[in-house]
Amino acid sequence: MPAIETTALTKRYGEDVIAVDDLDLTVEEGEVFGFLGPNGAGKSTTINLLLDFVRPTEGSATVLGYDVQREPKTIRSHIGVLPEGATLYERLTGREHLEWVIDNKGSDDDPDDLLDRVGLEPEAAARSAGGYSKGMAQRLGFAMALVGDPDLLILDEPSSGLDPTGMQELREIITAEADRGTTVFFSSHILGEVEAVCDRVGIMNDGRLVATGTLDALRENLDLAAAISLDVERVPDALVADLETHEGVHSVTVDGSTITISCATTPVKYDVVTQVGAATTVRDIVSEDTSLERLFNTYTNGEQSGESDADAGLADVETEVSA
Repeated sequence: MPAIETTALTKRYGEDVIAVDDLDLTVEEGEVFGFLGPNGAGKSTTINLLLDFVRPTEGSATVLGYDVQREPKTIRSHIGVLPEGATLYERLTGREHLEWVIDNKGSDDDPDDLLDRVGLEPEAAARSAGGYSKGMAQRLGFAMALVGDPDLLILDEPSSGLDPTGMQELREIITAEADRGTTVFFSSHILGEVEAVCDRVGIMNDGRLVATGTLDALRENLDLAAAISLDVERVPDALVADLETHEGVHSVTVDGSTITISCATTPVKYDVVTQVGAATTVRDIVSEDTSLERLFNTYTNGEQSGESDADAGLADVETEVSA
């Protein structure tokens, strides 16, 4: 049973604005799924539809097998949510926020354990949340999302306001949750964060899901060149000529004892390493994959990802990729 499944999910505002357009999305149980897209791509609207905060114009969605519109309370008892820009109660302490969520969920979680897990110090947890920095508020929100050992975590820009240490701790928690079988679905504009922890990604643009799959599958589908550099004992002229005619090799350059080969796919890399190794002694290999940023820009016509989701239209992309 998928953790999240949508069928032809659509949300229109008036006659002219389509925030989410015919979305068919499946997120499997136990996977970490990164949800990417430029400003206005429809990411936050999709999350709001999954949480029944807004109702779709057309289509349907299930979360953990429950219908989003008919069983929202049941869904919320099994998930943890960290919304983007969540508002805290200024007069309540961080610990009181957490105790309220624990009581509301009927959980037996130890608030101190959760606070320690997200790196919110006891002194900070005892202070009123009205004086929190954005990073502290984000840590508290993440602790609240973890209450009750949720089966699914939905995180909207979870690293917002965090410093590099906080971002690293966030990645470690996401990885630990996934190792325990929790499904993690999160949107992010920080591409390195997605690349570090996600099993699969989905890319939204102009309200449509334009690509889904593993990073390797997305790279190979686009036929974007990725380089591999080999430091060798000697560079035979015949080897360079053979490499240049190898199917899937875009270019070959030689700098002293280093051969750099631009390859279309990962299997081509394996082939050329074998070919070079048969012709000369290889002393070192450096492989460079196509970056997620380059993939993102290609699928979104060069649009840059941003911190907010205004749910307005951008450029149209029609390519779809399956994992």
